[in-house]
Amino acid sequence: MDRSKILARVRERTQLWDIVIIGGGATGVGCALDAASRGFDVLLLEQHDFGKGTSSRSTKLVHGGVRYLRQGNISLVREALRERGILLKNAPHVVHKQDFIVPCYSLWQKLFYGVGLKIYDLLARKYSLGRSRILSRAETLQMLPNVIKYGLSGGVLYTDGQFDDTRLLIDMAVTASEHGAALLNYAAVRSLTKDADGKVNGVQFDDVLTGEKIAVNAKSVINATGAYCDPIRKMSDPSAQPVITFARGSHIVLDARFLPGNAALMIPKTSDGRVLFCIPWLGHVLVGTTDVPCETAALGDVVSEAEIDFLLETAGAYLSEQPTRVDILSRFAGVRPLISRGGAANTAKLSRSHELFVDGAGLVTITGGKWTTYRRMAEEAVDAVTKVGGLSAEKCITETLPIKGPIRTAGERLHPDLPYTREDVVRAVRDEMAMCHEDVLSRRTRARFVNERAAIELVPMVEEIMAEIRSKT
Repeated sequence: MDRSKILARVRERTQLWDIVIIGGGATGVGCALDAASRGFDVLLLEQHDFGKGTSSRSTKLVHGGVRYLRQGNISLVREALRERGILLKNAPHVVHKQDFIVPCYSLWQKLFYGVGLKIYDLLARKYSLGRSRILSRAETLQMLPNVIKYGLSGGVLYTDGQFDDTRLLIDMAVTASEHGAALLNYAAVRSLTKDADGKVNGVQFDDVLTGEKIAVNAKSVINATGAYCDPIRKMSDPSAQPVITFARGSHIVLDARFLPGNAALMIPKTSDGRVLFCIPWLGHVLVGTTDVPCETAALGDVVSEAEIDFLLETAGAYLSEQPTRVDILSRFAGVRPLISRGGAANTAKLSRSHELFVDGAGLVTITGGKWTTYRRMAEEAVDAVTKVGGLSAEKCITETLPIKGPIRTAGERLHPDLPYTREDVVRAVRDEMAMCHEDVLSRRTRARFVNERAAIELVPMVEEIMAEIRSKT
């Protein structure tokens, strides 16, 4: 993952690329991994850093989606549960099982949620992570010692998956690179090119770091830009109508004392129709998520004061120590691409299913969906471009393809409140295409996402290490 060498490879190439992928989030990198592992020549272009948008700002769950079951979206839940099982097998270094407890304050709640989660178990079939079960009051308090005790009758325990989203994404990118894919961050696509028959046959992009303009030719192009897919679709077909509605999901991060123990808390119904999670994550507690309509994807990373109030109040209604604003260590939000051709007043009710579009010029767009189903989305997109581009029909192998993780070496912490070392920074720069301190602190490590103050304090030290590495290359 040496950016200068990959850029030189792109400049010097005279042959057509089999596939050019626009977008370096979960779906785009998933497409690169899928296509490269089938033996195709692949170039991926990301306008910012890998995972800078939605893919770094999830609720860190690999799950079927309990609330989608309540909405009756059985096919989405079944597909996601299957993909959850595949991810646990292929990336065990970063995806793991997580126990969740739904606290119940009446016998009716225990029966209602108990039955619902049994259905969730059944849909997982051979990919089940363990059976859900009803807990007594004492068992619930043992696993969730900080839950509100007044009126508590017990709880329901179930098991789902949890992960570090951009750590997985970067590992996917490295694995794709090892299979021959060329991946470039800070490469912004400005236009699509077409042949004499009006078919898309390449892209023109800018190297954001130098301003250099580069054109590449390809047999096929995948638009995997998520919430930003409609502008790319219009590059191909100016008459294309929008298919995406935007919803912002916001999160806050608290100290681990608010949720001692290993179990996560699932609040089954909130005022906006969602469920809310309080989850142990990287030694802290992640609280999320909201679901707020927003007019543009550009507004997706702004956490509003109203959302902070909602998260604090909803979590505080279940936690014996109620968090306040001064307890927030970090906050982040991401915009979700939801398939909707007419807009929606309540984005919480829109499906998280994905869709694939192929326009008259042959541009393949894959959008919607959720992190958990990225592999399946990539498989469908690559299957589609093999037909559009007249490529050999190689079979997808990602269902059993291991995703490699880094080998972390011991070292002295750079900051007492964070687990990261000098070696983590060095690896991020040398092996993982981190180009600036934000890439290191937000996505190669998760410093910015778990403790913003500590991450800011680390900026000068990280920049010094990065400068030292570059002076030796």
